[in-house]
Amino acid sequence: MPAPIRIDFVSDVSCPWCAVGLNALEQAIRTTGADVEIHFQPFELNPQMSAQGEDATEHLVRKYGLTPQQLERNREMIRARGAPLGFEFGPRQRIHNTFDAHRLLHWAGLEGGEKQRALKHALLRAYHSDGEDVGAHDVLVRIASAVGLDAQRARAILESGEFADDVRAQERYYTERGIQAVPAVIFDERQLVSGGQPVEVFEQALRQLSGARPS
Repeated sequence: MPAPIRIDFVSDVSCPWCAVGLNALEQAIRTTGADVEIHFQPFELNPQMSAQGEDATEHLVRKYGLTPQQLERNREMIRARGAPLGFEFGPRQRIHNTFDAHRLLHWAGLEGGEKQRALKHALLRAYHSDGEDVGAHDVLVRIASAVGLDAQRARAILESGEFADDVRAQERYYTERGIQAVPAVIFDERQLVSGGQPVEVFEQALRQLSGARPS
């Protein structure tokens, strides 16, 4: 049997388009029946963000030069994209640091791909649907435990520097290869799909790689 299609999903927990892209990708996997293996890779949109975080509107207006009205239109567009994919965007008041979330995701990947995927979904929901601080250790431990990861081990990782070098090395790997925005979805380490694309775009990529044909 051929090996599964490797998918490296480079993303940040704080990226709303990453939530859209992941859910669209997974819908495409279901509709095509493609055999895949997903690896979640780290990228930080705001690596210098303080532990206290920052007001979301103030941060996004300053970073992207948008007016509050433009920002609200963008938010509405993202909500509209997420809804048919089953992802609900709620009010989010603050931007938070996500480095520790990436450390837990790295650990979850070592524990098994399904645990990493479950943690990724739980973190995206906590951040974008529930407005939680995914930089807070108590929040991260609770989320990790809820998806079946060991809470004591999660806290020990967070209270140490474990996996910090691994995460930074992976971040450098992708930025040095030209990844400057996320989501960046890399198929079999050779084909890149950028952004929170519609389901059909991911279906096309999967069919090309797996040899599947539309029904």
